[in-house]
Amino acid sequence: MGVLEIMIYLLLADLVLIVHLLFIAFVLLGGLLLILRRALIVVHLPALIWAALSSFRGWVCPLTPLENYLREAAGMTGYQQGFIEYYLLPIIYPSNLTPHLQIMLGVLVVLVNLAIYGLVYYKTMAKRGGKRR
Repeated sequence: MGVLEIMIYLLLADLVLIVHLLFIAFVLLGGLLLILRRALIVVHLPALIWAALSSFRGWVCPLTPLENYLREAAGMTGYQQGFIEYYLLPIIYPSNLTPHLQIMLGVLVVLVNLAIYGLVYYKTMAKRGGKRR
């Protein structure tokens, strides 16, 4: 395999990593975008449900195996655990992710988004002067 091919695989793996991080940020805080465009709920709510279910059920996001495949195709080693466990938890939590902690993170995501959705609802009602349609 040539150097150019290796660089392309690594670039694609890094791109998947960035998309993964942006998805997590969107899931956690994307509800704030509903203040600007309420129609985004059709994108945010399914993303939120997927993230919460994957945390509660211990599912692996499909982006993790894709990133691993691209890194392995470049001759590097992938990682066995999920994105959060590999990239984010070592920063936030020094120990390994446990099922209990994973559920707590899922609950945190849901609670943060319930607060955000409540804020969006409050702002929407305030704009309308408290009147419902």
